[in-house]
Amino acid sequence: MAKQKSARQVFMAGIVEENPILVLMIGLCPLLAVSSNANDALGMGVAASFVLVASNVLISLLRKVIPASVRIPIFIVIVATFVTLIDLLMHAYQPGLYKNLGVFVPLIVVNCIILGRAEGFAYHNGVFHSLLDGLGMGLGFTIAITILGTFREILGNGTLTLFNTELFSLGPGFSPALIFIMPPGGFLAIGFLMALKQKFWKKG
Repeated sequence: MAKQKSARQVFMAGIVEENPILVLMIGLCPLLAVSSNANDALGMGVAASFVLVASNVLISLLRKVIPASVRIPIFIVIVATFVTLIDLLMHAYQPGLYKNLGVFVPLIVVNCIILGRAEGFAYHNGVFHSLLDGLGMGLGFTIAITILGTFREILGNGTLTLFNTELFSLGPGFSPALIFIMPPGGFLAIGFLMALKQKFWKKG
């Protein structure tokens, strides 16, 4: 019988050993589309994390009454409910960010990170561990996408913007590498970050 992970191990797994972006490489479609700058990347990370945590908890609460034969459609309905909620909240309180993220907010419904954790973890574990799993995976996703957005924005635009405020600019003398704000640059940046993770954070 496999040894059950501790609460700390469950939480930390999504940040390091099972980081959805830098290790599992899932959910890359919205990642590449909205990580051309740090502000939009952070916004997407927070939105996806909210949906991930909320759906994990609710699915875990209902797991004993959800029939296995229809679990996937039920997961999608639950996820879609929370996506609709975050979509409306962003539209009301962060219209600029909502406009920038566009269709990728509703598409959180089919984000394979969220559905994967629902099927692979929340449906088989208790509420507390499912909450920690959602928090860890969400934080891991948010950290990765924000670092990626920061990296791409600095190299591709010469600026860094966060909370709709330009934190610094490299000035007119800087020649940006425009490829980094395009999808191919996203792949290059992900590869670079994965290499750094492998170099400096090896599993002991």
